[in-house]
Amino acid sequence: MLPARLRPGRLLSAPPLRLPALRGAAAASGEPARGRGTARAEQAHRVVASYKLSNFDKKILLWTGRFKTEEEIPPRIPPEMLDKARNKARVKACYIMIGLSIVACFAVIASAKKAAARHESLTSWNMAKKAKWREEAALAAESKTK
Repeated sequence: MLPARLRPGRLLSAPPLRLPALRGAAAASGEPARGRGTARAEQAHRVVASYKLSNFDKKILLWTGRFKTEEEIPPRIPPEMLDKARNKARVKACYIMIGLSIVACFAVIASAKKAAARHESLTSWNMAKKAKWREEAALAAESKTK
């Protein structure tokens, strides 16, 4: 059997929390008591974070479809909106690169089939290149001996 502190029903049967009593004007108006710096902290949390956009950021927002025209884009936006747009642009760019890689693979396959039909291969190209280098080296050695 589990000890009493580990039993599942223990949390439901716990006594309610007792909050400190309100004092002064806060008790009369029904508002919660505030400390010294809480007013400033609340104001700081009410300010919406904003980000000033560069031209590149505006292009990203347009490309990802967040805004239709550049005139619709406000001068400042929340950073979360820009992060979402950048992530969407990053994914789109990856999809474009994947598509271009697949197209390039098919282009290489097609050119390799054409080269095979002409009986060309990398081995024959390398052998011809090395034969040409040997001839040039032989001519250079012959011209030095003269």
